Amino acid sequence: MAKSLTHIDSEGSARMVDVGAKAETQRLAIASGRIVMSAEALAAIRAGNAPKGDVLGTARVAGIMAAKKTGDLIPMCHPLIIDAVNVDFTFEENAVRATATASLTGKTGVEMEAITATSIALLTIYDMAKALDKGMVIGDVRLIEKRGGKSGHWKADLA
Repeated sequence: MAKSLTHIDSEGSARMVDVGAKAETQRLAIASGRIVMSAEALAAIRAGNAPKGDVLGTARVAGIMAAKKTGDLIPMCHPLIIDAVNVDFTFEENAVRATATASLTGKTGVEMEAITATSIALLTIYDMAKALDKGMVIGDVRLIEKRGGKSGHWKADLA
């Protein structure tokens, strides 16, 4: 027997899932992605002297703001009251990795908020550094881990 689709009603129309009867639990999600760039752009970001200013600081704020707006951006996402969002960056060879962590106590998860924060942080890096490298490539955006809710703890196989 096929599993019913949660976001489709009996007539095949899109719908928002009713989470009213679900119990509130502690929930956490971690997402990550990276932007590959030229050595020149990477050096400017690392040194903090890109033409538009503080690239990572601006990207961090953009990612946090994006997490808070996810319900406005993605049609079937519930608007959530998020307890915390953190966006961190690490330098890799020819790339910057963004990792967003979102958490709350609620009836639905924060996976989309963490993924949205990561995506917008990376897009902001592109915007802030495009004068140095228009060929930057954003990729590998994915959920890394989630905790809480009915499905419990899940962690990506990163091997």
